[in-house]
Amino acid sequence: MPFLRHLRQALHLQLLIALESGESEILVGGQAVMEGVMMRAPHSYAVAVRRPDGTLATTTRTLVRPSERNKVWGWPMLRGLGTLGQAMALGVRALRFSSDEALAAEAKRAGEASPAKKSEVSNWGMGLSLAASLLFFIGLYKFVPLLLATESAKHWPALSGQIMFNVVDGVVRILLFLLFMGGLALLPDVRRVFAYHGAEHKVVFNYESGQPVDIAHARPFTTLHPRCGTSFMIVIMLIAMALYILIPVHSFWMRLFIRIALLPVIAGLAYEVIRFGAKHSRSVFALLARPGLWLQRITTQEPSDDQLACSIHSLETAMALEQSQGGELVIS
Repeated sequence: MPFLRHLRQALHLQLLIALESGESEILVGGQAVMEGVMMRAPHSYAVAVRRPDGTLATTTRTLVRPSERNKVWGWPMLRGLGTLGQAMALGVRALRFSSDEALAAEAKRAGEASPAKKSEVSNWGMGLSLAASLLFFIGLYKFVPLLLATESAKHWPALSGQIMFNVVDGVVRILLFLLFMGGLALLPDVRRVFAYHGAEHKVVFNYESGQPVDIAHARPFTTLHPRCGTSFMIVIMLIAMALYILIPVHSFWMRLFIRIALLPVIAGLAYEVIRFGAKHSRSVFALLARPGLWLQRITTQEPSDDQLACSIHSLETAMALEQSQGGELVIS
C-alpha cells in the first residue's frame, strides 16, 4: 500500500544518521538501507540491494569530496557539516534506490511492470517522506523534550535553574532517542536493516584489518564500530546539553528557536569530537562516544552470510570504481 510504503521510507529516513558510518572524508564507510548496503570511498560509492529472488541489484556513481569543491569545507567545524551533508544526500539516494527495487519487486509479484510510474511515485513519495521526517525530528527531539522540561520546572521549581532545566531537557531527549530506537528494533523490517548495518560494520573492519575481504574473514569481527552514526547521535545530544546550559534564554519559543538554529554548530562540534576521539582512543573525547558503542547493540544485529555477501559486493564495486579513476581507498 502507498501509505505503508511512505511510512517505511519516513522511518528509514529517521535512521539515516544512526545507520551512517565512516564520517571522515578519507575513510571507507557505508550505510545500511532496505535489504542492502551502500559503501563509499573518497570519490565513488556503490549500493547493493538483495532482490527477493536472491540476485543483487547494484548502482554506482562517482563523487567529489566537499573540500575539493571548496576549500572552506576542509576547515574545522565546517568540514563536519560538509561531510555530513554529503553523507545525508548519499543516504537519501541509496534509500531511494532500495525503495525503487522494493517497489519493482512488488509490481512484479502483482504482474505489473511500469518503470516510468515507479520513478514518478518514488520522486514525490521520497519528498513527502523527507518533509515528514524533518518535522518528526524537530517535534520529537526538540519540541517534546523542551515542553516536558518546561512543565517539570513549573511543578518543581528546583528544576527551573539554567543548569537543571537543560539537564532535564537533555536527559529527556536521550531517553526519547533510546525508546524510539528500541521500539523500531521490534519491527521485523527494521531488524533486517540493523542486520545489514552489522554486516556493513564487519566488512569495514575486515577491510581495515588488511586481511582478504570475504565472508569467512568478516564474520569474526564485531558489529560495534566507533565511527558509527549512532555514536555521532549520542555525542550530538551530550554536546547540545552542555551548550544549551551556556545560553541564558528563558522563554519557551526562544529556547526552541535556539535549539533549531544551533543544529549546524552542534553537528560540527560533534564531528570534531568523534574525529579526535577516533585518533586518540584514550582521550576524554573518546569516552563521549562510548555510550554510542553500547547503543549499537540495538542498532546492529548479527548478519547472515547473504547479508555479509551483499555488503562485500557493495564494497568491491565501490573499490573497482575508485580504482578505475586512479584512486584508492585510504585507511588512516
